Amino acid sequence: MSVAFTPWPDDLAARYREKGYWQDLPLTDMLTRHADSDAVAVIDGDRQFSYRELNRLVDNLASSLQRQGLKTGETALVHLGNVTEFYVTLFALLRIGVAPVNALFSHQRSELHAYAAQIEPTLLIADRAHALFADDSFLNAFVDEHRSVRVVLLNNEGGEHSLAAAMAAPADNFVPSPTDAGEVAFFQLSGGSTGTPKLIPRTHNDYSYSIRRSNEICHFNERTRYLCALPAAHNYAMSSPGALGVFLAGGSVVLAADPSATLCFPLIEQHQITVAALVPPAVSLWLQEIQACGSNAQLASLTLLQVGGARLSATLAARIPAEIGCQLQQVFGMAEGLVNYTRLDDSAERIINTQGCPMSPDDEVWVADADGNPLPRGEVGRLMTRGPYTFRGYYKSPQHNASAFDANGFYGSGDLISIDEDGYITVQGREKDQINRGGEKIAAEEIENLLLRHEAVVHAALVSMEDSLLGEKSCAYLVVKEPLRAVAVRRFLREQGVAEFKLPDRVECVDALPLTPVGKVDKKQLRQWIADRALA
Repeated sequence: MSVAFTPWPDDLAARYREKGYWQDLPLTDMLTRHADSDAVAVIDGDRQFSYRELNRLVDNLASSLQRQGLKTGETALVHLGNVTEFYVTLFALLRIGVAPVNALFSHQRSELHAYAAQIEPTLLIADRAHALFADDSFLNAFVDEHRSVRVVLLNNEGGEHSLAAAMAAPADNFVPSPTDAGEVAFFQLSGGSTGTPKLIPRTHNDYSYSIRRSNEICHFNERTRYLCALPAAHNYAMSSPGALGVFLAGGSVVLAADPSATLCFPLIEQHQITVAALVPPAVSLWLQEIQACGSNAQLASLTLLQVGGARLSATLAARIPAEIGCQLQQVFGMAEGLVNYTRLDDSAERIINTQGCPMSPDDEVWVADADGNPLPRGEVGRLMTRGPYTFRGYYKSPQHNASAFDANGFYGSGDLISIDEDGYITVQGREKDQINRGGEKIAAEEIENLLLRHEAVVHAALVSMEDSLLGEKSCAYLVVKEPLRAVAVRRFLREQGVAEFKLPDRVECVDALPLTPVGKVDKKQLRQWIADRALA
């Protein structure tokens, strides 16, 4: 038995195997190859685990789950934060062929119920440290509603449901039973800030290739010491190259609960971190901290800072090597598959001004107009892609898949991009992030990037607000260093050569912008702020 998913057509699958992209190995191979190594795999606060210890814990948990009746082809819902137990759980489930959905630790009851309704999990693994599971009220209601759940394990629990006890129990005569490498290994969560994320089936073959190729481009090796400060379950922090890339290379992962400078700077200094991955809002906070203390000395060991998850403005990008003192690598990827990187030997201009190019020779990427027709190089349109690690359909979502994919299996991500003659991508915004002001289209990210050029602006977000005459108007939310009036903002944008219809109709200065669980600006929340004010 295996989890249903949309497979690649036979001709493409044969091509990807022939070219060596798909090696028909389980994802657990990246860990078992280091099973006899005493090198440090994970540093988690005061705890430290070698590869040998990590493999032992994985086998113990996998064996324990088998004894409790978990079978290959079943599913699990996992709700753990940035703790070693997340990786132990992931690899243990992969070893017995149980496909998990890894919910973000910031997710709450509505998300967990929605995921369970989709996958009907046999197993729930959660953490008493999360408010939802601090007592048994939500847990009991959850299990009562989702009758498929037969087994519950909890981190930070000492009773019969103890995850720690299951990890400590010796693996007696354990025999791994992973799903076939061409089958679903686990589910990733789609990006976006509206609604419940759709589920993305990822196979051993496609995900392994994505990690291997990322390591080649990013030069991860056994000396890599990687700071995982973004949610461990997020695709970016897992595979670009992320923690799984570090495990494949035999390096060390250092876990942080969040990407704040006050937490991360001492960790970087203490553990001599060489690589970190951030989203743009966190970059701004790091730069602010450096300015405030007048030194980047704690970051001396850092050689590479990856920035992705949202468009990085050229203004912010240029400050990273100058003020943080390390190389910048832009990462533009998606949990659905396609990942683009600026290369480590690219020119400074290319690294600052583009979001990189596809990592695989067999990534097929083109730009479509509103009718789905190809556009010439340099034109802005919808990103279309397929390839050896880009999925072929969301889980149990036939209606959405019909609009997300074209007749040839190319996935339309909803990103608005342009591609230059060398194949490098510049992200211009999102289709759904356009503001239609009386028929005039405004790409929010274009205005946001211009606003960030203002010396007083720290963060900027442009969102739509309803208007009875024009349909939509625009509101700019700004985090500023000093008071800034709307008239001054519009004057500044005019000086940048912006068309009048693109000027914000309203400007709001706030202490901070709300963020989604993965650190992107939560525009759904900003639009709700506008709606609430209109009703007040």
